[in-house]
Order: sequence, then C-alpha cells, then structure tokens
Amino acid sequence: MTMELRVLDPAEWDEWYGALVVAFGGIPDDPEELGWWRRLIDPERSIAVWDGSTCVAATSTFPFRLSVPGGAVVPAAGVTAVGVMGTHRRRGILTSMMRRQLDDLRERGEALAVLTASEPAIYGRFGYGIGSMSLSAEIDTARVRIELPPGAEEVSLRYAKVDESLARCEELYARLVPRRPGMLARLPGWDRLNTIDPESYRDGGSPLQCVLAERDGELVGYVRYRVAMEAEPAGAKGTVRLKDLEAEDPAVAATLWRYLFEIDLTSTLTVRTRPVDDPFQHLVSDVRRCGIRLRDSLHVRLVEVGAALEARTYAAPVDVVVEVEDAFCPWNAGRWRLTGDTKGATCVRTEEPAELALSVRELGAAYLGGVTLASLAGAGRVRELRPGALAEASTAFGSELAPWLPHGF
Repeated sequence: MTMELRVLDPAEWDEWYGALVVAFGGIPDDPEELGWWRRLIDPERSIAVWDGSTCVAATSTFPFRLSVPGGAVVPAAGVTAVGVMGTHRRRGILTSMMRRQLDDLRERGEALAVLTASEPAIYGRFGYGIGSMSLSAEIDTARVRIELPPGAEEVSLRYAKVDESLARCEELYARLVPRRPGMLARLPGWDRLNTIDPESYRDGGSPLQCVLAERDGELVGYVRYRVAMEAEPAGAKGTVRLKDLEAEDPAVAATLWRYLFEIDLTSTLTVRTRPVDDPFQHLVSDVRRCGIRLRDSLHVRLVEVGAALEARTYAAPVDVVVEVEDAFCPWNAGRWRLTGDTKGATCVRTEEPAELALSVRELGAAYLGGVTLASLAGAGRVRELRPGALAEASTAFGSELAPWLPHGF
C-alpha cells in the first residue's frame, strides 16, 4: 500500500501522538504533560504519515525564538516529535518527512531549524550540525566546597512555592536569554511545562523545590531542585538533583551553588544540562570529584544560508567567500560572500572564487559560536582555499559565552 504524507488534521491528533508513543517505546506521558503537549503542538506545523488508516510516523515544529551571537533573538523552528514505528523503518519515511518539513519551513520564511536528538547519528545527513553541548556532573558535596566571590554577602535566599514564584522567575529568565547564544525565549505555556511535577517524575525524590535569590528586594536568581534521601548505617546519604539554576551575576550564581552543596543530610549533587563553561567549575575546591561529562545538545540546521548568517553578528571583522555544499536543500548550495562584524552582517550570492569550503552541516555546528571552524578544519570538515581565511572566519564565528540550551523540547 502507498504511504500518504500530509499535514495533521486536528481530529487525528490522538492517533498521531499514539504513533509517537509506540515509536518511543510505548510508555505514555503523564496526563498533565500530555495536556500541555496538546496545547502547544500546532497541527498545521505537524506532519503525519499514514499506511491506510494507521498513522505510522510523525513530526512537528514549534515556532521558537533563539538567541544568537550578538544578542539578537531570532525565529527558529524547533523540530520535535520525530518518530517512525519500528514496523515501517528503512522505507525512506524519515527522509520524506525531513524533506517536506524543510520545504515547509522555507516557505514560511524560517531560516533556522533546531532539534535535540534521541540518537545523534541520525540528523547529520539532513544537514544538522551539533551546535551546542551540555555539561552534566555528579558532585561529591561531602568533599567539595564552593568558594564565594565578592558580593555574595549581599545576596539573600528564601524558599518559595514553584507556582507562586513562576512569573517572577520567568521575567528573570527572559532578561538572561539574549546574553548567551542557544537559549530559547519561552513561548506561553512553556513555563508551566517546565515545572509540572507529577509523582512519576520524581523517581523517589521530593516534590520540586524552589529557592529565590534576592538583592535589595529584587529577584536576581533562582534554583529548582529535588532531594532524594537514602539511609545507610552511618547515617543519611541524600542526593540533590538540580533542575534549573539562573543567576543575574557571579555572586548570585555562587551563592545558589553553595546552597545546593550544603543542604542538610545530602552528600551528592547531580547536575544535568548546564553550559559547558558554567562558572561553578572555577569555584569548586576539587574539580576531579565533580564527575563532569559532556554530551551533544542543540543540533542546528541553516534552512536559508544567507538569511541565517545575516541574523547574527560576528566577534571580529570578516569578509570571506564560502563554498557551501547542501545536497538536501540545494537552494543553499554554491558560493556566498559573508561580510560582517560586531554591528551586523550581509551574506549574498557571489561568483567570486571560494576561500573556504564546507557543508551546511559544518555551518550549523559553527553557527552559535560553540564549535570553531578551525576545529572542524582539523577534522577535515572545512577546507581553506585562501591562506588566512580560516583563521579570520573561525575567530569571527566565535562567541564569548558557550551556547546553551536550558531545556529540551
């Protein structure tokens, strides 16, 4: 039977979502989370593949806004809910969905697409490059201490209910988004989705707790976490599980980290999804006992090369002709002249000789400034065709702060 690929009819949402549940192992979401997904997923931005009357594959996108180097917060399609039932793999269905999705994004005028991958090997062939990494840690807080910088004594902490403090926390988060590339300006509803707290999410831990950091009555930081208690003959051996930590400045951040380190009856702090340059690494007394690991986070795809490269600024002056290879989105292939600095950029088609050559996947990896073109060249993924062009472009694409995606989608 011929497969049918089409935009999702709202009346078919339950079957569409059911196909995703099966594709991801058959474990249903918590009812509260499912309710939020129903509110947030737009059927008009969703694709379903049908084998007769059965939905066998799905994907969708969110109309996000993403922070980029230079501080702009620009439109970016957040690719989500990508799944193909195991009974229908190796038939080209995923490729067909990615093809249709990128065509639709181009038609909408969305120059960037981003995703998080359950399996990172999948999306490179569709032009996605790994644009940011995330840091995790398991810290032995019985042996590691935090050193506070000047100004920490001016910060006061207090407990707050998650729901009652949510609006103030979101205002602070929104102020911080332009400071670091790779962050998402949260759409309405995402604040609630990020803080739902059913029993099934706690894995033996406490309900979500919140502590606010204030200075002169103004909110300057917050932390959300759980505590899981475990008893041993020698006494309590609890674990603090960090969920969110946002801070206006170094003194606030250090104060919140020290609070987490010193929660009574605990000896371990588990950390997930932090920036790779998180400053706590320079405040700890023993970084070896922090169990630091890295993994891929945000995968970036330039849907429209020219518009995407013009949407950000550049850390140093750059004027380079780039030969882009893009077999999956051939409208991007060819030579582009990128001219820019800290104030802005232009990127236009050109017939001038190429000075760098790379694929759109490498452009995606370098786009947010967390991966250098020089490192990609060291892996043979970028070719320098004019002496000096690589150093110029690699420096210009850099970012003062590492890109970071605070939460998945």
